[in-house]
Order: sequence, then C-alpha cells, then structure tokens
Amino acid sequence: MRIKGIGLVIVLLLISISTLAQTTGAIKGFVYDKKTGEPMIYINVRLLGTKLGGQTDVNGYFTISQLAPGTYTISTTQLGYDSATVTVTVKAGQVATEKLFIHEREVQLGDVEINAKKTEKITHIDAGTTTIAPRDIKLLPSTGGEPDVTQFLQVVPGVVFTGDQGGQLYIRGGSPAQTGILLDGVTIYNPFHSIGLFSVFETETIRNVDVQTAAFNAEYGNRTSAMMEVHTVDGNKNHTSGLLSISPLMARAVLDGPIVKPTRDNGASITYVLSVKDCFLDQTSKSIYGGLGEPFKSGLPYTFTDVYGKITVNGDNGSKFNIFGFNFNDDAKLLDPATYATTADFSWQAVGAGTTFIISPSGSSTLIDGKFAYSKYNITDNEYGFLPRGSGINGFETGLNFTNYLPGYSEVKYGLEVSGFHTSLNYYNGFNVPTSLDRQNTLAGLYFTWRKDFSDKFIMEPSVRFQYYSELSKVSPEPRIGVKYNISENVRLKAAAGIYTQDIISTKGDRDIVNFFTGFLLSPDETVKNPDGNNVNSNLQTAYHLLTGIEVDINNVELNLEPWMKVFSEDIILNRDKLLDTDPNFIAGSGKAYGVDLSAKYNYNRIYIWSVVSYQSVNYTNLGPDGNKQTYPAPFDRRLNINFVGSYTAGHKKDWELSARFNLGSPFPFTQTQGFYESSNPTANGIATNGLTQAGTIGILYSNEINAGRLSWYHRLDVSAKKIFTLKNNTKLDATVSVLNDYDRNNIFYVNRLTNTRVYQLPLFPSANLTLHF
Repeated sequence: MRIKGIGLVIVLLLISISTLAQTTGAIKGFVYDKKTGEPMIYINVRLLGTKLGGQTDVNGYFTISQLAPGTYTISTTQLGYDSATVTVTVKAGQVATEKLFIHEREVQLGDVEINAKKTEKITHIDAGTTTIAPRDIKLLPSTGGEPDVTQFLQVVPGVVFTGDQGGQLYIRGGSPAQTGILLDGVTIYNPFHSIGLFSVFETETIRNVDVQTAAFNAEYGNRTSAMMEVHTVDGNKNHTSGLLSISPLMARAVLDGPIVKPTRDNGASITYVLSVKDCFLDQTSKSIYGGLGEPFKSGLPYTFTDVYGKITVNGDNGSKFNIFGFNFNDDAKLLDPATYATTADFSWQAVGAGTTFIISPSGSSTLIDGKFAYSKYNITDNEYGFLPRGSGINGFETGLNFTNYLPGYSEVKYGLEVSGFHTSLNYYNGFNVPTSLDRQNTLAGLYFTWRKDFSDKFIMEPSVRFQYYSELSKVSPEPRIGVKYNISENVRLKAAAGIYTQDIISTKGDRDIVNFFTGFLLSPDETVKNPDGNNVNSNLQTAYHLLTGIEVDINNVELNLEPWMKVFSEDIILNRDKLLDTDPNFIAGSGKAYGVDLSAKYNYNRIYIWSVVSYQSVNYTNLGPDGNKQTYPAPFDRRLNINFVGSYTAGHKKDWELSARFNLGSPFPFTQTQGFYESSNPTANGIATNGLTQAGTIGILYSNEINAGRLSWYHRLDVSAKKIFTLKNNTKLDATVSVLNDYDRNNIFYVNRLTNTRVYQLPLFPSANLTLHF
C-alpha cells in the first residue's frame, strides 16, 4: 500500500505540471562561454523587473517555467563574466528557446558576484555536498606541480586519506567499495593510483566534481556510503587548445578543439578532447632523487598510464551526443624494508567506452539525458611466498533521466537505470586456502526526486528509489529526504536522511590499512551468518544515513557545521580466515560511524583560505580471531583530522600563486603482534618428509583484540609556488616548484612485523614542473 501511495502522488504531481503548461509559457536555454563554447554551470538567469529566475545545471541548461504570456528580458550574472541580456516573447502553451554567450572580464563586480553565489546556497539543500571546480584543485600545493583531484579530496570535510603509498580515501565512515565514483555517469571501480597522490582523472578535462559524503538523494543507487561524480568538458568549439606538461614524476598532454566549427554562435558543431598522462616515477626517483637516499635510491616502485578521449556532437538547440573511451593502467611493487628487493607485484587495468546524450525537445522544457557504456576492470597480485591472486569486474550500464524545472528553483527529476555485471575472484588467503567465485547480476533502478522551494525560505526534497537485484531476487524500496530552512540569507539550517543498499563487495577487509589488492565481488547467493551465528535476513548490504547542519556567512567567511551518522546494519565481507574448503566464503557483521565536521572558507580577491576540523568514530562488530564476537575500530578510524589550506595570488598581473597545506591526523589503529611460531609442511616431500629436520617458515600470532593498538600521529606540510608567464597568441607557461613533507616528518606507512622495521610514507620530496598552455 505504501508503494502504491507513493506512485499515486508522483502521477498526480506530473499531471498538475502538464495542466499548468497549457495555460502558461516557459523560457529554456543554455549559457556558454563565448571564447570556448563550454557550458557555464550554476549561472544565475533572471527576468529583469521580476523576482523570477533560474540557475543553470551542469550542462549549462536553464528553464524558467509557468510564465504569463508577454515579453521578458533575460539577464545572467556570474563571477568574472560580463552579463548577457536578451529579450524574449513568451506565448501560452509554448516554450521559447535561447542560447546565451558570456565573456570573461577583468573588473570584478563584488555585490553582484556575492549575490550570485548566495542563490545556490538558499535554493539548494546541498547537505553533505562539496562541489569542486578545476580552479579549486589548482589552488592547493600540487605534488610535482601536477594538480589532481585526489589532492583536493583529502581536505574535503569527512574524508580520511591513508597515505601517499597505496593510500585510499574513506568518506564519512565508508570504505572505498561503499563509495561510487562516476565519470560522466559511468562507474570507475578504482579511480586512484597506487601512488596515492594521483587519480585517473585529468584536471584539465574536468568541468566540475560533485562529492556527496552522506545522505544523498535517490538519483544515485547501489552504494551505501558516498558518491562522487566527475563531469568532463566537451572541448573548445572555436579553436584548438591544450597543454604540455613535464615534471620528474610524469608527462601530460591534453588537446581539444573543433572537428567541425559552428557557423554562428548558436550553430551546430563537433568537438574532441584527448588526454594522456604517463608516470615514470620508478625511473626518475633513482636518477634524479637517488642522492637523497632511500627510498629514492632504490626507486619508488610506481608507474601508471592514463588515456581518455571524447567526441561531442552539438546540435543547434543545445542537444548533444558524446562518444568516449578510456584506458587506465597501474603497476606497483612492494619492497622489502631492509634490502629494498621486490616482495610483491601489483597491477590493474580499467578500460571502457560508451555514449552519453542530452536532448532538449522542441516545444518542451523537459531535459532528457541518458547513457550507455561498457567497462572492465582487472587486477592481479603476485606476492612472493603466496599463490597469485586475481579479480575482475565487467559489465554494461544504461540509464535515462527526465528533468522538469519548476518556478522558484524547484525541480522534478525521475529516471530508469539498468545494468549488468560479472565478477570473478581467484583468491588465496594467508593460509593458501583458495576462494574461487564467479557471479553475474542484472540490476534495475527506478527513482523519483522532487525539490520544492517555498518562497526562498524552506526547501524540501523528498525522493525514493526502487532497486532490483536479480541475483538476490530482491526489490529494495529506499526513501530519502532532504530539507533546508533559511533563517536569513546568511544563516541556514539543513538536514538529510535515507536508506541505501548495494550488492558490490570489496576483497579488502575491515582490518586492512595497507592493501594494494582491490578486487570486487557481487553479493553471495550462499547462506551467510552474522556474529551471533544466525543467518542474515538478506545478503544485501544496507545502511541508514542521518545528517544535520548549519551554514553561516559572515562577510566573506563561509562556515559550515555538519554532524552525521551512518549505521551499516548489514556489512558482508570476504572470509580471509578461512582454514578449510568447507568453511564459509563470507561472514556478515555490522558497523556504526558518527562524527562532526566544521569548515571555514575565505575566498576574496587574492586570498583563499580553507580550514577543516573533523572528528569521527568508526566501529565494526564481527567475529574475532578467537571466534568470539567483538566490536573494534575500523583501520581508518582517525578520530581527529585537521586540514588547513592557504593560497595567495601575488604580483601586479596576478602572475604568482603561493600555496600551502598542513594536515594533522590522530593515529590509525592496528592489530598488535603477540608472538611468532614455526610453520612447517609435513607433506612437503611426501613420505620422505622429516619433520625433525625440515626448516619451516615463521608465522605470526596476532592479538585476539582487533585493532587495539594505535600507530603514531600523522602531520605534514606541503608548499608550492607558481609563476605564470604570458606569451603571445593566448599561450602561457606555468613554472611550478613544490616541496612535499617540508620538515621531513617520518609518517608511518606500515611496520614489518618479522623484523619490526618501520616503513615510512614519502620523505621530504622537492619537485618542479613546466606546463605550456596553448
């Protein structure tokens, strides 16, 4: 009955929208950058002389609906750009379409710009959401002068980063497998390289990144903690542009431009984007940095190559069709801390291709977008002394979304997604006991969201998602809600909550802090028991989110306080303590995470400051090594995390950029060592085996208390300086000098238990970079 009631409300709402459209008119359109032809996102579009208006989305699209017939003047406002103005005649039952082109300007109009920024804050809930632009990424000190979204994500409220080498990002209590990463709507299973300073995403091809750390709406599914979506540029419509970059860490090249130029401002065109980056740190760390001693002398064992390409066909009315493809590769080694000999090889590859499209139907203010893509991810691990391991996931994704923009910044969005996955695992645990699994699944999702703005005072966004998992024969209804109350323009309250499920399981366990082997599995179809020895009700992982917050603006300072909580009621993991083939492949536990994040941002004129203080507690409940139920901290349970970022633009021409970042983190937990034993194989030589003379290997006895110990505190300072040289014909040369870990802090990577040798994260690491923009 509840599902039928929700469906009836949705149908009545859509009927009322359609009825209103018959007696009123609407204006829709797109806003573009005049120079490049790129869509301009989150631009205020207003009707002069009225209080009516809208804001462009990530595609540069806007709609102002339910307008009385008449003549209106549209005007845009955006930081750093001149306004565009056009007069439009609206007729009953019709939709007028306009394209607006805005020019970048030098003189800043402070009042207008501040009002434009505030529109977003008072008309959208954005609970737990951080939007990142390429400019934001470049404000941070960049390793080797190579700006990357990974480096910015480390300072996002609620994010814990586990290190430079093999580091992963844990978002508000969730593991990497519980965070969905999308590239233009397509899943990227492992977006971060083994050298944890870089991602597979090229900064110059990014339009913006939306990071939703908790309580996201029903548009996203099949993840129980967080979502991150990367939107890429379409390519320059007017002329060829790009960059060439070189540093001791890597080389990068980006090229974009028109294949077919538009014959007029609102004409059709075809554009392309191509990016390539190649890391050769394993070679340059020896030849350039060898004089600094280890680990540089033996070579930092990390390489990767990323290739991304995209072709966009743009229509006269703003509709477009994209074809894209990618190939990401990563290779890493683990070195013995005493001899620096290789003890393990890891490599993974992700390839994929697909299409996305946006349709702006003539005579309708509805925006339709969709996708179809196929991707494949494989990882192999050859650890010396153990049998090789491997895992893979491949499949297709397709989706269709409909967005209706209503008056007063309100919106209705609904859509359908269908995907199919195949996962495989060939795994040997520390006892060389094998686990081989092969699973397939078809997943379908239907969602509906409605954001209603009540006179810029109260915003409500109820949403619901129905997720179907074929391998479990289960339909999961997932209601979610978000609200915001604007006490004033400068003080705003917000809250969000929801239910989330997923059927993807990581091969990483809840006791890992250093693990390069990132494989994936689908939820099992076998019986899984919880720590009490009872069968779980469902093999579907489930979580509940609650987030509240307050936003306060004081002059040019933006304060944001967000307490949050996540309950992982069903957390299924691979049983890596399996001793016999008959032992279960999976075990089920539960988890609870809560915390509070306070951020303060100042961004005015030449100064940018962002400070984030986070407290969190993340605990799991499962069976311990002794077979008894216990609750223990997660390996990424960093209770206190403080980040401070500062940037200053200097010089009369604003051609100097000075940046610094300081990070302080409380110790990570680890399971302590109780002792050692000799492990022998009584059947090594058949009946000729002599147990008295056989030389066994050393085994480790771990404490029964999981993660009861704590490592040392983490802290690090990074700085960089960039000089911009303006050459002729729109050509610029950036020269950057950066220093990572300025005071050479020994931050622990891991401890070799047999030798008690400490292995540290990267030491003091100077670098330089030259980037030519043309």
